[in-house]
Amino acid sequence: MKSFEKIADLQPLVGESIGTSEWLLIDQERVNRFADATGDHQWIHVDEERAKTGPFGGTIAHGFLTLSLLPAFFATAFEIKETQSGLNYGLDKVRFISPVPVGRRLRAHFKLLEWTAVNRGGAQLKIEMTVECEGADKPACIAESITRLFP
Repeated sequence: MKSFEKIADLQPLVGESIGTSEWLLIDQERVNRFADATGDHQWIHVDEERAKTGPFGGTIAHGFLTLSLLPAFFATAFEIKETQSGLNYGLDKVRFISPVPVGRRLRAHFKLLEWTAVNRGGAQLKIEMTVECEGADKPACIAESITRLFP
């Protein structure tokens, strides 16, 4: 995990990698809980027997499950010590590039795209998150996260 003292320490790092998360297992229990939470019980995600005959040979994670793991990935990729609060401001350019077969692990790589000062000494960060699926040739997801941080 990369560690930064202050939010301002990130400003000169625009265009650079600021961290990589730990691997996170995507198991069927996690997929089923996500399906229950969202009401999305499409068979490709939750019906293991039917999915064996589907296009991926087994169940796959919801794209939005992959995206919803952003906070978990952030938590193990980098920290900014002198930060009191952070707010999700939005997302840009979300793409689900390749499926995530259940049983695989994911991790995210973070690249700082923009750093903009905001009120009370805070900053708005636009961070490109590229989610890598273990054993896959292409990323599972690429998204631009916009976060506001305050000291």
